[in-house]
Amino acid sequence: MSIKEQTYELIDALKLACTADGLGNDGNEYKIITQVFLYKFLNDKFGYEIKKISPKLATADPKVKRWETIYGEMTEDERLDIWDALSADIPRLKPEHLIANLWNQSSKGDFDVIFDSTMRDIADLNIEIFNTHTTEETKIPIFENLTVFVTDTAKRSEFARALVNKLANFSFESVFEEKYDFFSDIFEHLIKDYNNAGGGKYAEYYTPKSIANIMARLLVGDDADLHSVQCYDPSAGTGTLLMALAHQIGENRCTIFSQDISQRSNKMLKLNLILNNLVASLDNAIQGDTLVSPYHKSDDGKSLKQFDFIVSNPPFKLDFPDTHAKVAAQTARFWAGVPNIPPKIDPKKPKMAIYTCFLQHVINSLKDTGKGAIVIPTGFITSKNRIEKKILTKIVDDEIVYGCISMPSNVFATTGTNVSVLFFDKSQSSDKVILIDASKLGEEYKEGTNQKRRLRNFEIDQIIDAFRNKKSIEDFSVAVTYDEIKEKGYSLSAGQYFDIKIDYVDITAEEFAQRMTDYKTKLTDMFKESHDLEAKIMEQLDSLNFNE
Repeated sequence: MSIKEQTYELIDALKLACTADGLGNDGNEYKIITQVFLYKFLNDKFGYEIKKISPKLATADPKVKRWETIYGEMTEDERLDIWDALSADIPRLKPEHLIANLWNQSSKGDFDVIFDSTMRDIADLNIEIFNTHTTEETKIPIFENLTVFVTDTAKRSEFARALVNKLANFSFESVFEEKYDFFSDIFEHLIKDYNNAGGGKYAEYYTPKSIANIMARLLVGDDADLHSVQCYDPSAGTGTLLMALAHQIGENRCTIFSQDISQRSNKMLKLNLILNNLVASLDNAIQGDTLVSPYHKSDDGKSLKQFDFIVSNPPFKLDFPDTHAKVAAQTARFWAGVPNIPPKIDPKKPKMAIYTCFLQHVINSLKDTGKGAIVIPTGFITSKNRIEKKILTKIVDDEIVYGCISMPSNVFATTGTNVSVLFFDKSQSSDKVILIDASKLGEEYKEGTNQKRRLRNFEIDQIIDAFRNKKSIEDFSVAVTYDEIKEKGYSLSAGQYFDIKIDYVDITAEEFAQRMTDYKTKLTDMFKESHDLEAKIMEQLDSLNFNE
């Protein structure tokens, strides 16, 4: 069995442990699964790194004495010397923090207390590096008490014991040289039951990896020589778009900035950053409402921070009457306007097009040389509505939009809305806009009871090639000037620029006359049938006896 399959089995085993204690599909299950998984990852990462520093630990024979035992027998000064040699993105763990130590104590009656206190102690020891925080500067530690989610206190020790048992006979050490492709699959499997619209008010419309990779490849390119790049997502969710972007640039060449209102998404994003060697960006992962209180500001502390690359997949429609006044008051920031509060708010059918606010925020947050890509409902690209039309007019008049791809329907896991991706370049370096209609691409598949569609690798390459080279391909893509877009009423729909095809067939005058006669006969017959049907209905009505 491959290490990836073993990791999947570990995740599934942790989920079964939660189900056995009544926590399956519980609102707190995701906290347990993601934090226990992260604890195991950090435990093994710590062991992997300190073995590189200490020959004594590296040569430990588990049949004689495990490295954890040798580490526990070291003096405090020896351990501190090892800590000093570790890079900042590696957690510091004491001997009592290791999974091996918990395993040795698992028979104790108060094991739930031991387990929770161990997790809290690790979080406190590493709080300066391994944390995220809110717009109010409250630090959110990586771990919290977990056994408290089991309501029956008598079962908490048993639950903690079950979790540790799943971790004890598995090791990540063979995969720490693996990169994005491995851990993105693992992360996707880890959160597949939790990353949906139930995750919170602004929960991420989970972005398929294929679309995330298309966005990253088209923004960055394959051979870009970039350094000290700053990337941002104002509606980050669990970080799918940011991870693809960071991988395309190089994790060691970029810094990640993010914000999202959802606590659930923020916890998962934290895990995603750690798995993808982006620990240094943890401090920039903010939990809070981007539209009301954007956290990332320029050096003056007032204006918005500007970024090299921005990606976003915001919620499309969401009613926000409680914060509407605060958002609408920021008229300079939301220059195209803010959606009005509908007369009657139906929570099941949100009406406020909140994505238009994120669109404006993305444009405002790009550097003059910056590039961005945002997922929007396809209806936007031909919209005549007030706010949408203002945004369309601005991005075309300012020549900052340089591409639009309309994706296949049902390509997103949590929305049936047809989506497109807009691409911005604040440097105004493009003389034409590439418009692609990829709506007919993809293969259908079942996800539970839902019929979905996914792009295949050759189709992704087809999109990438047409976009980069601004190819005009019949019924698929077209490269148009900004003046042509204005002439079409600022439409970014590829289909409106495709050539209209008329089939010409040579026929004789006699054949033409015969066709016209046939059409006339057919129309006469249709009119007769219609009159006969009408007369029959009137006859039946007359025969009916209606009582007052």
